[in-house]
Amino acid sequence: MGLFGNNEEKSVAPAPVGGNATNNTIGHGTTLKGDVETHGVLRMDGKLIGNLQCHSKFFLGNDGQIEGDVFAQNAEIEGEIHGRIEVAENLVLRGSAVIHGDIITKSLTIDPGAVFNGTCKMSNEKPLLTSTTSTTQETVNAVDKKEKVEDGSAE
Repeated sequence: MGLFGNNEEKSVAPAPVGGNATNNTIGHGTTLKGDVETHGVLRMDGKLIGNLQCHSKFFLGNDGQIEGDVFAQNAEIEGEIHGRIEVAENLVLRGSAVIHGDIITKSLTIDPGAVFNGTCKMSNEKPLLTSTTSTTQETVNAVDKKEKVEDGSAE
């Protein structure tokens, strides 16, 4: 049947769970709004407005932009990020990288020319690969505790 008249349902094999066999690409000129999570390798040359959670290697190309937090196993950044970056193993900021936000990582490489405005925490403890909801809950708990101390109801 023709290109648009095919009503047959095509079966698609599910992506492997826990493996890095899946490669994902978000191309130049593409803008995504919302949170993205992947277990495969991800290369992004487009724009993401939202948080990214990559349980594998993340590569942000020279034209790539992210307005949100990034959580990855490993990452190599050439583009621009406005948000916190947590990388469990190795983070590489190439010469064209522009980072406006805090970094938490085990290992950091910054090439000459990279711009980084924020704080950096490095340790052997692996950062959590979780979304910002846990951080938000921790902030709410801290505020609640502070309010209890101020009004004298703390234990």
